[in-house]
Amino acid sequence: MAPTGYLSFALVVLTTVLEFYTEFGACNNGRRVSDGVESDLSGFSVPLEHSFQVDDAPRFRSRGTIQLKAGRENGVILSQTELSEKDRRLLKDVAAVDGLYRIRVPRVSPQSDRQTDGYLSAFVRACSLVESHLSDVITLHTDVSGSLIGVSIVTVPGVCQGPETALFIARLEQEQDKKGKPQEQKSFFAKYWMYIVPLVLFLMMSGAQDQSGGGASGGAANGGGR
Repeated sequence: MAPTGYLSFALVVLTTVLEFYTEFGACNNGRRVSDGVESDLSGFSVPLEHSFQVDDAPRFRSRGTIQLKAGRENGVILSQTELSEKDRRLLKDVAAVDGLYRIRVPRVSPQSDRQTDGYLSAFVRACSLVESHLSDVITLHTDVSGSLIGVSIVTVPGVCQGPETALFIARLEQEQDKKGKPQEQKSFFAKYWMYIVPLVLFLMMSGAQDQSGGGASGGAANGGGR
């Protein structure tokens, strides 16, 4: 099944645990939150950003907003927009070079007016996101006060062919072919040098002996003439 442009999404928040699965659309329905969710997290809203680039330079932009809803059945909602055709092609290109898919959320606390202080980030290999048909699980880690202290992401399933793709293998074979010929020539001399060097020395010594013998014969002939 080819990717549809929607990110299937699951969210887990620890120490309080929230789980839901959605499709990557303009508006998503929440799922049941476990009984351990604290009431002071109701209305808790966290912007979610993502980045995926061929040059692997992080350039984050909005993916959506995670929001906890209070009620008879506490729920969590991820509002996000569909991946554009351009972004889908870009994600495939990033996967082809075994690049990374990154996410980040601000350090948000339900206390102190939910002020932010930097970001929490995580990543997976982009090829695993493509292989999973754009399905991922994001975990938000909180402390007992509800402040975010960590984030993680995995794909569902987590299979990733990555560098074993046909494109990567073809490029690798081309590079090996280019390097093959010089390596073969060098290996020939490296393999037979112990035979070549003695032969050259033997020929040099034979030539020197021939020149020495020719000089001695000439001297003897001149002596006989006297």
